[in-house]
Amino acid sequence: MPVGKSVNGRITMGYPATEGKVPYIVSLVFSNGNGGSWFCGGSIIGHTWVLTAAHCTNGASSVTIAYGSVRRQQPQFTHVVQQGDILQHEAYSTKTLNNDISLIRTPHVDFWSLVDKVELPRYEDRYNNYYGWWALLSGWGKTSDDSGVSDYLNCVDIQIADNSVCESYYGSTTITPNHVCIATPENKGSCSGDSGGPLVLHDGIRQVGIVSFGSSAGCLSNSPKGMTRVTGYLDWIRDHTGIYY
Repeated sequence: MPVGKSVNGRITMGYPATEGKVPYIVSLVFSNGNGGSWFCGGSIIGHTWVLTAAHCTNGASSVTIAYGSVRRQQPQFTHVVQQGDILQHEAYSTKTLNNDISLIRTPHVDFWSLVDKVELPRYEDRYNNYYGWWALLSGWGKTSDDSGVSDYLNCVDIQIADNSVCESYYGSTTITPNHVCIATPENKGSCSGDSGGPLVLHDGIRQVGIVSFGSSAGCLSNSPKGMTRVTGYLDWIRDHTGIYY
């Protein structure tokens, strides 16, 4: 789950990112307008669009988006976006976390070495399950169950698993064809605060997943993690943003 809110979304056993390695990632601080706030990640998919998880945007009245730095509290610049420009999937379920995807419409952002978009999968690849493919997971989330949100961006290289790995752990109600599953050998994976962040293929640099949830047993429990499968929402993204490949 996003840090600050009470299955959990979460980078553990990773390595620090270098400047410009992940120019498409943004940090998101959401507010509910009543003094409550929480932290998530997101990804730049266009000059005026950020992609994140619906469980991050749920209940938010505004969000501060920080761009272009590996240090969470030292961004290149920020934008504040109000609720009217947060587009949460209309079929998102808080119970099952199905359809855990949202878009945020932003002011125009110019691209350069530290701030750039990540491409989405091509429409012709919408049925690719990516089993066995290697991908990069990145975020400022907790590096262990006992730590706070990291000030420094961390990365981990991880292999996409068969959905049956997650289904056997979480059940078929939670895991659907619209999920990507990652196993967590040596406790490598996501942790609280990484929610909404991108899972991006090594081959082709395309975002195939959005960090959604992990086990309540904790980040270091070697349990698989569930990601929203981006290919399941290419039509939805195109209809709202005009972005497609």
